[in-house]
Amino acid sequence: MVGHLRSENEIQYFWLGQQSYHPIWDLQKQLHTKRVSGEIPDIILFLEHNHVYTLGKNADRNYLLDSKPSNADVVQIDRGGEVTYHGPGQLVCYPIIDLHNYHMSVSWYMRTLENVVINCLKECGIKSMHKDGLTGVWVDNEKICSMGVRLSKWVTMHGFALNLNPDMIYFEGIIPCGIFEHGVTSFNELEVEYKLENILQSLVRSFSYFLSGEQN
Repeated sequence: MVGHLRSENEIQYFWLGQQSYHPIWDLQKQLHTKRVSGEIPDIILFLEHNHVYTLGKNADRNYLLDSKPSNADVVQIDRGGEVTYHGPGQLVCYPIIDLHNYHMSVSWYMRTLENVVINCLKECGIKSMHKDGLTGVWVDNEKICSMGVRLSKWVTMHGFALNLNPDMIYFEGIIPCGIFEHGVTSFNELEVEYKLENILQSLVRSFSYFLSGEQN
C-alpha cells in the first residue's frame, strides 16, 4: 500500500511503491528545500524504482558497460559515488533528515545508515558487516546494500538500496560502485525468505534506535 507508514521520534516514514527515477529525484529536491527551511519534519521515503542506472556527479562512465540491458534508463545525479543499479525487487531508502539534530558528521551519518541496515539484516537472520575503506553493507565479500548520499546545509538526500530479489542480470551491466574485486548478493541469492512489510517495519525500528541515540 502506497502511503504513510508511521511516525516515530518526530520522523515521518512513507512507502511509495514502484516509481520512475526522475519524479522521485524531483520529490527529494522539493522535500530537501522544505526541510532546510523548517517547513517539514525529518522524512524517510521507502520505494522501489523502475530499471535505472544512476551515476554520481563525478562517476567514471567506463563503469557502465556496453553489455547492460537496454531497457534501463541512465541518469547522472548529484550524489557522490560511482554507478549503481536500481530496479524492482530492490528496496530503496531516501532519508531527508537534518543532521543539525543529530551529529554534523558525514562519516557518522554513513556509519549510521550502515548500522541501520546491518541491524535489519540481523533480524532477518543474515550476518552482515562493514568493510574497511568501502561504503555499504556486506555479506562476506559480496555487497547486499549500496549507499550514496548528498548533503547540503546538513540536510541529507539519496541514501541506500537493499537487494531483496532484483534481477541480478542488471548488475552484470556495470562495475557496481566501481569495485572490481567484490560481487553483489541479495536475499534471494542467499535463499532467505522475507516479507516486505516486515523489512519495512524492521528498518523503521532500526532508524528509531540509531537516530535516537539509544544505543549510546
